[in-house]
Amino acid sequence: MAAEPKTKPTDVPVADFIAAVDNPKRRADAEAVRAMLTEVTGEQPVMWGPSIVGYGSYKGPTGDWPIIGFSPRKAQLVLYIMRGFGDFGDQLARLGKHKTGGGCLYINRLDDVDLGVLREMAASSVAWMREKYPA
Repeated sequence: MAAEPKTKPTDVPVADFIAAVDNPKRRADAEAVRAMLTEVTGEQPVMWGPSIVGYGSYKGPTGDWPIIGFSPRKAQLVLYIMRGFGDFGDQLARLGKHKTGGGCLYINRLDDVDLGVLREMAASSVAWMREKYPA
C-alpha cells in the first residue's frame, strides 16, 4: 500500500497564510503571484498543507496535487511548476535571476524576473497539465 501524501488541501484561508508572512517584500510578492495564478488558472487558491498555495488538482502517481502552486518561503519564493522545465529553455533564458530544481522555480524577489515571462510559463504549464490530466 502506497503512503498517503502529507500535503493535502486544508481549510486554512490563503489570505490569512499570506498575511502572516513576516517579510513585507515576500508578502507583497506572494500577493502578486496569488493574483497572477488566480487569473491564469481561473481558480481560487487553496492551502495545501501548511505552506503551499495551490490551484486546481490532478491525480498523480503519488496522489492528488495542485496543477500549479507557490510558497513564500523565508529564503526564496518557490513556484511549483508540475510540468517541469524541459520545454522552457527560451523562457528560462529570458526570465531573469532564478534557480530551478525538480519542478521548483526559486526566485529571490519578483523584481529580479520578467513577470510577463513568468506568466507565460505558468499559463503554458497549466494548459499542459490540464491536457495531460483532464478533470
